[in-house]
Amino acid sequence: MAEHGDDVGVYAISVVAQLLGTGQQNIRQYERKGLLTPDRTSGGTRQYSESDLAVLRRIGELLDEGLNLAGVAKVLELEEANAKLHRDLKRARGR
Repeated sequence: MAEHGDDVGVYAISVVAQLLGTGQQNIRQYERKGLLTPDRTSGGTRQYSESDLAVLRRIGELLDEGLNLAGVAKVLELEEANAKLHRDLKRARGR
């Protein structure tokens, strides 16, 4: 689970693209497809967090494995649902 600071948008899209070795257009496309939602400044500038970087890395892994963006979206959805079930189970066992 991400730490609180991991959810704070601090990176510009140009920095993220350079860190991940991908194009800014790809990152914008992933956002249009609903694969991630970066923070925005009051002026509308995207700001990416460590959590966003993790999602982008996972997207890259899945694309490298041959999935298309629809497949990537489904895998991310299922992974999040699985993580939620694990959190719920852990809480239920803790009672």
